[in-house]
Amino acid sequence: MRTWVRDPHAGGVKIPKRVQEHTKQRIEAYAETHYAGKYTRLALRFRGQFCYIDAYTEPVVPADFPPPDFPETREEYLARVRSIPFHLCRLRYFGNEDAWTFAFYTYSHEKYEPCVLNNGTFYGTPEEAFEAAAVYLQD
Repeated sequence: MRTWVRDPHAGGVKIPKRVQEHTKQRIEAYAETHYAGKYTRLALRFRGQFCYIDAYTEPVVPADFPPPDFPETREEYLARVRSIPFHLCRLRYFGNEDAWTFAFYTYSHEKYEPCVLNNGTFYGTPEEAFEAAAVYLQD
C-alpha cells in the first residue's frame, strides 16, 4: 500500500498577478518598518510558483581604498559592488497567501535550501519569511 505525503518543498501553484502585487506590497512594508537603513533597495522576482527576494546594500569601504595597483577606481568599484544583490530567500506558493514555504539562499552551496521558519513549521507568511532571511541584513 502506498501512502501519499505532501512535500512542502515540491510543487506549488503559479502565483497570480494580484497575489504577486499584494505580496510585494506586504514584504516591502514589513522591510521598511523593521529593517529600514539595512538595505538600499529590495528586488522581488516572481517565476512560476516562486517569489525570490534580494536586497541591495551600501558597501563598507575604507577611506584609503583602493590600493595603488587596484584595477578599478573607487567609483567604479562602488558602482559594481552596489549592483550585486544579496539573495535572501525564495518563497513557494501553494494557493494560500498566508502559507508559503521558505528556502534560504546558502552562499556556501550557491543554491536555495528549504528550511523551517521561525514559527517552527514549514509554512508561514511572506513577512515571517523575510524576518528569517533578514539575518543577512544584520550589521
